[in-house]
Amino acid sequence: MTNLEIVRSTYEGKTSEENGKNLAEHVAENITWTEARGFPYAGTYIGLESITRNVFSRLGSEWIDYKFTPEDYVASENKVVAYGTYTGTYKASGRYFEARVAHVWKLKDGKIISFEQFVDSQTVNNAMK
Repeated sequence: MTNLEIVRSTYEGKTSEENGKNLAEHVAENITWTEARGFPYAGTYIGLESITRNVFSRLGSEWIDYKFTPEDYVASENKVVAYGTYTGTYKASGRYFEARVAHVWKLKDGKIISFEQFVDSQTVNNAMK
């Protein structure tokens, strides 16, 4: 698989579970995952277990239909940028949001070594109030 195909497989599976399985298959053991400053789950997490606990588990339990819909991708030798829109409804407030977002993935030898999120966090934070 190309780096672009690897990243696309983490977004474009038939289910969220398939996307997660594809991610797990392609991450480096010491992957670094950075959620943007100002985002509710901001921080840098190392390793899939830490990412799952601090990001994915919370997104799955605190939101209804939280998802990223990719609009397009830009790929270079060892980087792939995916950009599009986050959407979802925060369970506690019942508020829906949409936010523009870009994800920067770095890969080495067919493994994802880092992820960094860039997002309009204000719309997400407003939904949580």
